[in-house]
Amino acid sequence: MKYTLAALTLISSSATLVSALLKGQDVSAYQGSINWATQKADGSTFAYIKATEGTTYTNPDFTAQYNGAYNQGIIRGSYHFAHPDSSSGATQAKYFVAHGGGWSADGKTLPGALDIEYNPNGATCYGLSKSAMVSWIQDFSNTYHSATGRYPVIYSTTDWWTTCTGNSAAFGTNNPLWIARYASSAGTLPAGFPYYTFWQNADSGTLAGDQDYFNGDATQLAKFAKGG
Repeated sequence: MKYTLAALTLISSSATLVSALLKGQDVSAYQGSINWATQKADGSTFAYIKATEGTTYTNPDFTAQYNGAYNQGIIRGSYHFAHPDSSSGATQAKYFVAHGGGWSADGKTLPGALDIEYNPNGATCYGLSKSAMVSWIQDFSNTYHSATGRYPVIYSTTDWWTTCTGNSAAFGTNNPLWIARYASSAGTLPAGFPYYTFWQNADSGTLAGDQDYFNGDATQLAKFAKGG
């Protein structure tokens, strides 16, 4: 990543950073082997771990990172980096689920996340029109929901979302938001999302990988993991 339901009482989207937010992180193969006991001691309560990208890449460190976090009592989930120009949303959702993107109601597993953002290899919006991008995300989201019973968390920035979906308000009801913004607040959110669930606020810090916050307390995080 370049930058980050229902019955939760969460802090408003314009709130500045407060101590109530839970610390977490997201990691990928770039971080390699991680000492998760150290992460726990440094305050990590949750972690998102890259599982897949497109339909050709799997994180070689995924299993060690995913299980390592779990073994330290860190609530963890996995994320998929989207390539909407290479295959359909349904195809990539199925690939994600088949390679670590599943979910279980064990209270220690977060719903999978769709990392949909700036194209690292070409056109910002992957050559898709705004309506086609919305359809692609809906295809991914609905397929993931059919396979797991949870709608995926959507990770993006407000700038990319506005540019590439026309600031679609179609996802705020079902999909939790993981907003990415490196500043003192999460700022203005994409249309349709009344609040963020996760906020990626820095690309480095005391924890390995990117630095994140959950918009709630430990009880709310546990409920969210279980699907409550």
